Amino acid sequence: MPNSLEFEEITKSYQRIQAVKKASFTIKGGEFFSILGPSGCGKTTLLRLVAGFEKPDSGTIRLDGQDITLLPPNKRPINTVFQSYALFPHLNVYENIAFGLRLHKKSEKEIRNEVEKMLALIQMEELAHSLPDDISGGQKQRVAIARALVMKPRILLLDEPLAALDLKLRQRMLIELDRIHDEVGITFIFVTHDQTEAMAVSDRIAVMHQGFVEQVGSPIEVYEAPKSSFVAAFIGDTNFLDGIVSQQVSPEYSELRIEDFPPVICFNDKQLNKGELVHLTIRPEKIRISREAPKPSPVHNTIPGIVDDVIYKGDHTKFWVRVGEYRISVLQLHARFLLDEKPITWNDSVWISWHADDGFMLERYSAKDEALTVLPQETDEEE
Repeated sequence: MPNSLEFEEITKSYQRIQAVKKASFTIKGGEFFSILGPSGCGKTTLLRLVAGFEKPDSGTIRLDGQDITLLPPNKRPINTVFQSYALFPHLNVYENIAFGLRLHKKSEKEIRNEVEKMLALIQMEELAHSLPDDISGGQKQRVAIARALVMKPRILLLDEPLAALDLKLRQRMLIELDRIHDEVGITFIFVTHDQTEAMAVSDRIAVMHQGFVEQVGSPIEVYEAPKSSFVAAFIGDTNFLDGIVSQQVSPEYSELRIEDFPPVICFNDKQLNKGELVHLTIRPEKIRISREAPKPSPVHNTIPGIVDDVIYKGDHTKFWVRVGEYRISVLQLHARFLLDEKPITWNDSVWISWHADDGFMLERYSAKDEALTVLPQETDEEE
């Protein structure tokens, strides 16, 4: 695959802290790829390893099949855009973009042609002679991107590039980044702690936690089918129910036993076995809420509860429903609203329901989990 970037068992430590732990995945050529995770998860360290600013303790990084693990930064066809922009304050926009070309002793004609192309790409032709102090934060970011792209890198690294901008400017710059990526067609690797940013622009996302790459997939895959409890909790809002696999009810579905709940049916894509502890994760928008019990169905879970709290937000209402010790989050979109229909409110008795395919079974690992009561192992005769 042209310009693909491969990480093979990459590990990097700082003294006693392992910042990256055996990371192995591939970024396809031309992708807009995001590395997402909270502060301290290892995402910036991984980016610095790609740029050549750091060397891994072990493992290999390959670009288009070539080992670049130990190549110095100036020998890699990779440029970086930093959060701080790092523009030269005494040079105008034109000269900031031209700086790398001048270092490489390009002709004035070539410099002019390439800089003018970049000014058109970032839509800043009229500001070519402005100094960095005279333009906005978003414009500075575009100049920094143009300065990196004018050198024709095969990969552009973006290290939290929108963090210094206000919310509305970040939203506009996301659209600009997506447009620029579509026009130049090279690989963008975007590091961010903001899930909304990553979900909005990425072809695929690597979610990192405590040095590990927890999951790599499209925004839809990491949201709809998380592979770990961390991914489920970090990407969007979700409910967790702690239970245990009590029996297999079909080749695809298992029954879970959860305290204060009737038996819960769930799609068993992880192939977890009877007696294993699980987190069941269900997104709030997947759950339906009603005053009347829905019709029984073998692939739907229907649970009675009491409304604990209600927040009306115009286009949707957020409910919290008490079921035993659990407080279940439910999101109801207002596709239709009937004025003569009495709304569900605080302390109402309700039914919540969801399709068995909309819950995901995730393994539980913590010491607290291990201390939970485990179902007694049943004999084959009892099954």
